[in-house]
Amino acid sequence: MMKAILLGAAAGYVLGAKAGRERYDQIVRAWHRLTESPTVRKAAGTAKEKAFEAAHLAKEKSVEAAHVAKEKAPWVKEKATWSNGQTVG
Repeated sequence: MMKAILLGAAAGYVLGAKAGRERYDQIVRAWHRLTESPTVRKAAGTAKEKAFEAAHLAKEKSVEAAHVAKEKAPWVKEKATWSNGQTVG
């Protein structure tokens, strides 16, 4: 999503620069109207919430999978450590 926004902004900049300052200003105004739109802001907020929920769920599932893997591989004595310092095991 962020890549698409940046790509769109870059394309708008290039097109604006080639078409002259007036066209560039027109593109910038359209961009601001789009990004300030309540509909767009609501959709972006919803997407952000869903992404957060998906990341949280993925973390929970990965912890569960690590516990299952540990049970299936009892010969592994060392504990796995996450980047945040949390250990599994």
